Amino acid sequence: MAAVINNIPTTPSPIVTSTRFTDEYDLKEELGKGAFSIVRRCIQKLTAQEYAAKIINTRKLSARDHQKLEREAKICRLLKHSNIVRLYDNIAEEGFHYLVFDLVTGGELFEDIVAREFYTEADASQCIQQILEAVKHCHDNSIVHRDLKPENLLLASKSKGAAVKLADFGLAIEVTGEQTQWYGFAGTPGYLSPEVLKKEPYGKPVDIWACGVILYILLVGYPPFWDEDQHRLYNQIKAGAYDYPSPEWDTVTTEAKKLIDSMLNVNPSRRISAADALKHPWICQRERVAGTIHRQETVDCLRKFNARRKLKGAILSTMFVTRTLLPNSAAITGGSGATNGKKSTAVPTGSGISPVTTSAISSVFASGVNRSRPTTQSDSSAIKESVDSNSATIDDANDTERTDRIKYTSSKIFTAAKKTFPSPSTIAAAMTLTSQPTKVTDINSEVTKVTEQLLQAIANSDYEMYKSLCDPKITCFEPETIGNLVEGLDFHKFYFDTVLSTKPNKPTINCTMLTPVVHPLGDDSACIAYILLLQFLDRNGQPQSVRTEETRVWHKKDSRWLCVHFHRSGMPIATAIKSSFST
Repeated sequence: MAAVINNIPTTPSPIVTSTRFTDEYDLKEELGKGAFSIVRRCIQKLTAQEYAAKIINTRKLSARDHQKLEREAKICRLLKHSNIVRLYDNIAEEGFHYLVFDLVTGGELFEDIVAREFYTEADASQCIQQILEAVKHCHDNSIVHRDLKPENLLLASKSKGAAVKLADFGLAIEVTGEQTQWYGFAGTPGYLSPEVLKKEPYGKPVDIWACGVILYILLVGYPPFWDEDQHRLYNQIKAGAYDYPSPEWDTVTTEAKKLIDSMLNVNPSRRISAADALKHPWICQRERVAGTIHRQETVDCLRKFNARRKLKGAILSTMFVTRTLLPNSAAITGGSGATNGKKSTAVPTGSGISPVTTSAISSVFASGVNRSRPTTQSDSSAIKESVDSNSATIDDANDTERTDRIKYTSSKIFTAAKKTFPSPSTIAAAMTLTSQPTKVTDINSEVTKVTEQLLQAIANSDYEMYKSLCDPKITCFEPETIGNLVEGLDFHKFYFDTVLSTKPNKPTINCTMLTPVVHPLGDDSACIAYILLLQFLDRNGQPQSVRTEETRVWHKKDSRWLCVHFHRSGMPIATAIKSSFST
């Protein structure tokens, strides 16, 4: 089964009435949903092989979307490589289009890295080698991906050493050899090359630039270009203004930095090719050249990088549903969104054939949101972190048409979402909506109180109380989910039944909510961000503390506040309590 089940449907699931497809495949459980599609696991009857079937409701596609779908399918049919998510079948029938892909179950590469016990420079070398192998295959077939980023780097399975798979060819184009021309402004802000930002002719080197950004992140856990202001971010990229600050880069080998420099050359004609990069000593002679010390600080930074980019997608997803699908959302009307949501780490979805990732609805703000900023750690060490400069995909060829079709929020939301996302305690501030001061005060008080009640239910091991405060289909991202988006209460009940059980030796827990910040999202929805401090006595009677950052999204239904989504970063709380308390 796919690792991540994530996406929020904006239309009812299509009714499958195919002939050839159902004759050849058995449909199984749902893996994800998009605006115009549903993804389900399927089994080929003849071979018993498992695949991921994306079923697209073509009746709801515009003429441009039809063209894009055909283009992506054509490109994916050309590409057959072990490091690329493969399209095995392409069936077009009346009203529906079926795309049969690899069933990719390992989740995102970046999420796998932070779950490892040991991660070295040599591991980063092995990762980028597989990415470059995929890019080289694309370029050898005159294909430019144009949207290389962490969300599109998946693992074939959860087994150790699983192959890295390049996914999402929604923005891919065919080019003629090494020729360059202007193909349009497309990509993702933090990974755009200087030539694209300058609106100059471009070609294959744009993918190499993105590989350079990815390699930089693989080595230290944060991106080379970051700024609160998107205009300044773009100026940094155009100037190639990045560096290798101490102390984190002091332990990275010179050869690794040289490879990054050759990839992040602002002159595309002098930028290294994928074929030559694969011949670089840091890659082809990694046993001799690449460092082998464990890079714990890289893992720590990368964990925060992952958490924040997923938090961005999760909050926008919830906001999308709140303003579009839930009752009483009609009070907020007006402005327009931009592109349809897409993304999950297992299989493809959206209007094209892009994989469904956890930044589900983030691409609605297709004008590009800069979310990178430096963050000062509590120990006063200045470490740059990205709140995510990589989830809002831009495709100027589609924005105008989709703007007319997707009207789900007010112009205030759209304006706010284009601003910088702040630090953890105020991460949801970009979604603040103005309303009457009295109502805001009431909502702030109510949401803070109901959050305290929920935390008290956890401290008291009271699952029934916890259940009464949560939507039955609550979604969450937390360390225990290993980077996956989990839906429903069964996942939470497991921890109440085990770690927080009513056994005589259950731990006594004290929960403290620090610096809560509430951001109303209308009269019946709100987001609260806070620091959670848990205190408990371990099996030796010694006091222990666990600190995490949490964000919860609440929706008011029938005069009752229910938690519909939450995100937790930091260490796994359940594991910490269990390991400290178990005999």
